[in-house]
Amino acid sequence: MAVVAILVLLAVLWYLLRAVGLVWLPATRTVRSLSVWTGRLHGWVVTAPATFAYAAIFTASTLLQRSAPPNLITLLTTIQSTNLARLSTKPVSALVTSGLWVADQGVGLAGYLLVFCVVIAWAERRYGTPRMILIWLSGHVLGSLLTALVEVHAIRSGKAPHSLAVSTDVGVSYIMVAGCVAAVLVFRGWLKIAGVLAMAVGVVLPVIVHHTIWDLGHLLATLCGLGMAALLLAIRPLRIPIPVDEVTAGLAVRRRPRPRH
Repeated sequence: MAVVAILVLLAVLWYLLRAVGLVWLPATRTVRSLSVWTGRLHGWVVTAPATFAYAAIFTASTLLQRSAPPNLITLLTTIQSTNLARLSTKPVSALVTSGLWVADQGVGLAGYLLVFCVVIAWAERRYGTPRMILIWLSGHVLGSLLTALVEVHAIRSGKAPHSLAVSTDVGVSYIMVAGCVAAVLVFRGWLKIAGVLAMAVGVVLPVIVHHTIWDLGHLLATLCGLGMAALLLAIRPLRIPIPVDEVTAGLAVRRRPRPRH
């Protein structure tokens, strides 16, 4: 919540500064000096539209979770979960709605935003929006379905209680790990080494240490995202993204008022 509040406050202050800059010269100079950075930020956002649109969606759901009664949110996330009960009755609805919620009432929102706005946005610029969405879907949908199959086997074999069938399993993490592994796949040099280590610590190690079905689900989502990314790259190579400065310059031209004749 604090992260969102800070971002909103910065946005409000920026537009107030621009408004003051219309009548006060020092504010105008400040706006011009900062516009270099805000323009680049704007260019970064518009070249990864799916990433930032999805980040806005799960941020909104987090605001809802933090402001609504906890019992209501628990009920909603259970109803919209990808648990076995939901998948067996309304699979499409369960898969769609479960991806709109941040797990544990929005815990770790700042980390999610950082990963999406930096790593996954970087990947979308290179894969392109359609391919990035396919990678996300493979991680979320295939990862959820494979996890459900493991749950069915665990319940039938007596290794897990029947209550697992109605457990709460929502969140953007399957989409996040699929997007991250797609980025790591095309990283180069020390970034690839750092990315592989981060995925190993964040995805593989919890499976070894904790042995939970949710940790296994993250691993399965990662593998599905990796497989889809590799397949898409085999079909077509990476895009060469337009430099952010060029995008910024183009946006600036569009914003200029046209002369009146």
